[in-house]
Amino acid sequence: MAVGLSMALILNSLIGTIRVSYSKMLKKILLALFCIIQISYAENIRADVQAVKVTGDEGRYHFSVKLKSTETGCAQYANWWEVLSHKGELLYRRILVHSHPDTQPFTRSGGSVDISKDDVVYVRAHMNTHGYIGDVFVGSVTTGFKISDSNTTFANDLETQKPLPTGCLY
Repeated sequence: MAVGLSMALILNSLIGTIRVSYSKMLKKILLALFCIIQISYAENIRADVQAVKVTGDEGRYHFSVKLKSTETGCAQYANWWEVLSHKGELLYRRILVHSHPDTQPFTRSGGSVDISKDDVVYVRAHMNTHGYIGDVFVGSVTTGFKISDSNTTFANDLETQKPLPTGCLY
């Protein structure tokens, strides 16, 4: 009887250890899945330029820029789009004063941009949380605009250049 009781105690202890190990393993698996999901989500945060239309006259063009961004509200939104010279100089910045989580994609216009019809410029957007992350368009008034293959670090120092947003309304 004592041997049977001892065996029962040993089995009970062993089952308890297996449960604890299983619980720890399950926690590790869940933590790993959470990290993978977070990394995947962070990689999907973007502010993509989808289209650029230009109207007006040489030296004072008006840009209409269609954006698609992964916005959740003021905590994460595209807070501006801008026009850059081919040398990376800021020519114009359109501040977006509120988020657009339920209106994707959206188009916002701005100008006047002082360029000639043949000047090659870049148009890109900025996320308040992740900076310049997304598709950039390049072109001129004469040739039109298309997605650029330039790298994402082009003129990133402009991120602190004025004008800058002063907040998000909603």
